[in-house]
This record gives sequence, structure tokens and C-alpha cells, in this order.
Amino acid sequence: MPLLTTHLLYLHGFRSSPQSMKAQKTAARVADRHPGVTWWCPQLPPSPREAMALVAEGISAWPQAQMAVIGSSLGGFYATHVAQTRACRAVLLNPAVHPARDLAAHIGEQTTWQHPQDRFFFRPEYIDELQALTHGPLTGLQRYFAVIAKGDEVLDWREMTARYAGARVKLLEGGDHALSDFDAHIDEVLDFLSLA
Repeated sequence: MPLLTTHLLYLHGFRSSPQSMKAQKTAARVADRHPGVTWWCPQLPPSPREAMALVAEGISAWPQAQMAVIGSSLGGFYATHVAQTRACRAVLLNPAVHPARDLAAHIGEQTTWQHPQDRFFFRPEYIDELQALTHGPLTGLQRYFAVIAKGDEVLDWREMTARYAGARVKLLEGGDHALSDFDAHIDEVLDFLSLA
């Protein structure tokens, strides 16, 4: 019987923030039903190397067997890196599979979805940093649960399902990249993580 999850990390996507709909709904649900769980959803810097350094430092004292991570889009790619290095459970929401390829078209000044007045610069060297975080074939697939929408207008559901073949996958016939119907999946997400 796996240990209950006492520490939960949430990683937002590209141009997103802890104010995203899914992050906010998850935070509220965890606070309401699992008040003893340590929750952390950091604002990730644009640099993938800096983002993962921030996360590694933040979770360094967390119990490896009792932590889990949820990641959305680019955050799903990051969550996969965390889960591979920490051997913890992970839920991936429309996870980015080839961000080094896909984000090469987004080099330059960007704004965030939640606060369009906030600008940041996505630098060419970040593509190499993403490449450095890419893992080969995944191990411990039983620790992964991916929610993937065929209607995702940003990422290809076929690439996502291929990347997480062998893991638990919930493949939605429609849907969208933001998982606007997240309310319909949040209970299943949190059940998978066995929160304390």
C-alpha cells in the first residue's frame, strides 16, 4: 500500500501562473478537503534551468515517498522531470512532450495569460535548457496519470498518449488545451494522488 501524499507541488504552464484556473481550483480543493497537505504552486521563471532549480530547492526537504506533482502543459513536462528524478507520483494535464521544438517559435517578448501587462522575454538559450531536461523512455509508469484532450488546440494528443503509453491515461474525446471542464476531472486527479 503506497504511503499517503503529504506534500503536493503544482507546476503551471508556459505564459501561465499560480492564478490559473486549474491551479486555483486545485489549491481550493486541497485546502478544503486535505488541510494537512503541504501545497506549493510557485511562479516559475521563464528559464527552464532556473525554474527547475527553484523547484529542486523548494522540495529538497520534502519526503520523497510522500510527495506528488501536478503539471499542466509545459508544467507537465517539468512535472515529468520531477517525477523521474524524485520517483514520485505525477498527474499531467495536457502535458507538453516536445517543448524544445514547440517553443522555438515563441522566442521573444511574451505576456502572461492572467496578467497581460506582465511581460517576460523567452530567450533562445531556453531551448537548450529544455532539451537538457528531456528524459528518455520513462520509468515507473504506474506512478503517472495523464489527462489528455483530443480537442487540445495547442498540443497533439497523439504525441501525448504515445509519450505516456503504459501509464494511466484519461483520453477525452473533445475538450481543449485549458481543460475548461477541469471540474469533471479534479476528483479523479486527487484520488490518484491519495492525499493525506
